Amino acid sequence: MDLTSTVDGLMDGLTADLARLAAIPSIAFPGYPRSEVLRAHDLLVELLREAGVGHVERIDLPDTSPVIYAEVPPPDPDAPTVLLYGHYDVQPPGDESLWLSPPFEPTPVEGGLRARGIADDKSNVIAHLGVLRAYGGRPPTGLKIVIEGQEEYGSAFDEYPPTDPGRFACDAMVIADMGNLRPGTPTLTTGLRGVAEVVVEVRTLAEARHSGGYGGAAPDALLALVRALAGLHDENGDVAVPGLRRDEWEGASYTEQEFRELATVADGMPLTGSGSLGERLWSGPAITVIGLDAPAVDGAASAVVPYARARLNLRVHPQQDPRQATDALVRHLRESRPYGIELTVAASDAGPGFEAATGGPAYRAARTALREGWGTEPQFAASGGSIPLVNGLARAVPHAEVLLFGAQDSMCNLHAPNERVLFSELRGAVIAEAAFLREYAAAFRSAGGRR
Repeated sequence: MDLTSTVDGLMDGLTADLARLAAIPSIAFPGYPRSEVLRAHDLLVELLREAGVGHVERIDLPDTSPVIYAEVPPPDPDAPTVLLYGHYDVQPPGDESLWLSPPFEPTPVEGGLRARGIADDKSNVIAHLGVLRAYGGRPPTGLKIVIEGQEEYGSAFDEYPPTDPGRFACDAMVIADMGNLRPGTPTLTTGLRGVAEVVVEVRTLAEARHSGGYGGAAPDALLALVRALAGLHDENGDVAVPGLRRDEWEGASYTEQEFRELATVADGMPLTGSGSLGERLWSGPAITVIGLDAPAVDGAASAVVPYARARLNLRVHPQQDPRQATDALVRHLRESRPYGIELTVAASDAGPGFEAATGGPAYRAARTALREGWGTEPQFAASGGSIPLVNGLARAVPHAEVLLFGAQDSMCNLHAPNERVLFSELRGAVIAEAAFLREYAAAFRSAGGRR
């Protein structure tokens, strides 16, 4: 079977179905119509059945959009089973005035299409369909297909797999909610940072007092908070909280110019931190002030501020326990006592990171497959973001190898205005995933199957 020619013959149909799916505003956030989420669900069920999948179920959990669960039996008892994951819900479009075209009207761009969710994650869902079509619904492995409908907002499904491990039993997983470091560079994502949030607040006075009459002696809550926040980083911008893990990064990364363009850093503006970009972004911690409660500049009174509050986002090394890391941050803030003032610090739930084991047969097969899909040697990278479900699946099936790759690329503007996907990346992802099933099935048999 010539996979490249087969996939090339499927591309017109795949891109047409991608446009159909991306035209549905399947936003699973509160305040958006649930009917649109269900419409995307129903379209995918229809497309799966048309691709030859006979067993399609719906998993319903409390306060959660329906999860599509489908199975394709292995062609013989010696074949492995691979779980394919994606999600059909999307982020809200944000400020639509920043879009060059309506976010739910898929619009041609050079080499691809623009629409909200077209890269994250509808292109990857369509890639799974492309693999099914390439094999006529009869792939060389068994398949378990999981397409959820509330990944972007979060749901009970994150913790569901360990409660029903038999349903998700497999030998390897392809988590298609990732993509390439840059277009044309096949990339396996091997690490995800953990995440937590901390709220720090300070109250110094019962109420505001005139800065002329009291400033200089009355404790200013905002000054105390700013001093505490400034102590979270050193003079280079590196995190200065003891107990947060940071290792050297040995995989691929962005060039500085690529990162500047991706992060929209102004010319002449220095980047924060020291060490490699991979170390700063993926194998080290990051603390970001994502919210601040303080008097607004416009209309501000000449008064000592009695109360201030900040919300911090903490990203931690993939292998560090996020609760341990959160405890370290909370302890550091409480012990800082700026000007002798006690801070109130509270932590929210923490989400663990993930680091894949890369030495098994599935990873060997994937490297061959990605090389076939994109015509060049694959790279290892990581992500500063998190995918909570990955940990749930890994706990449910601890022996399964977990692969993260797909049709997105780091320049696709996911979660931002003017999100786009390139047809070359979709084509590469379909070829690579189909080749992975072929290579993995052969390696699995030659190794004597499941042991």
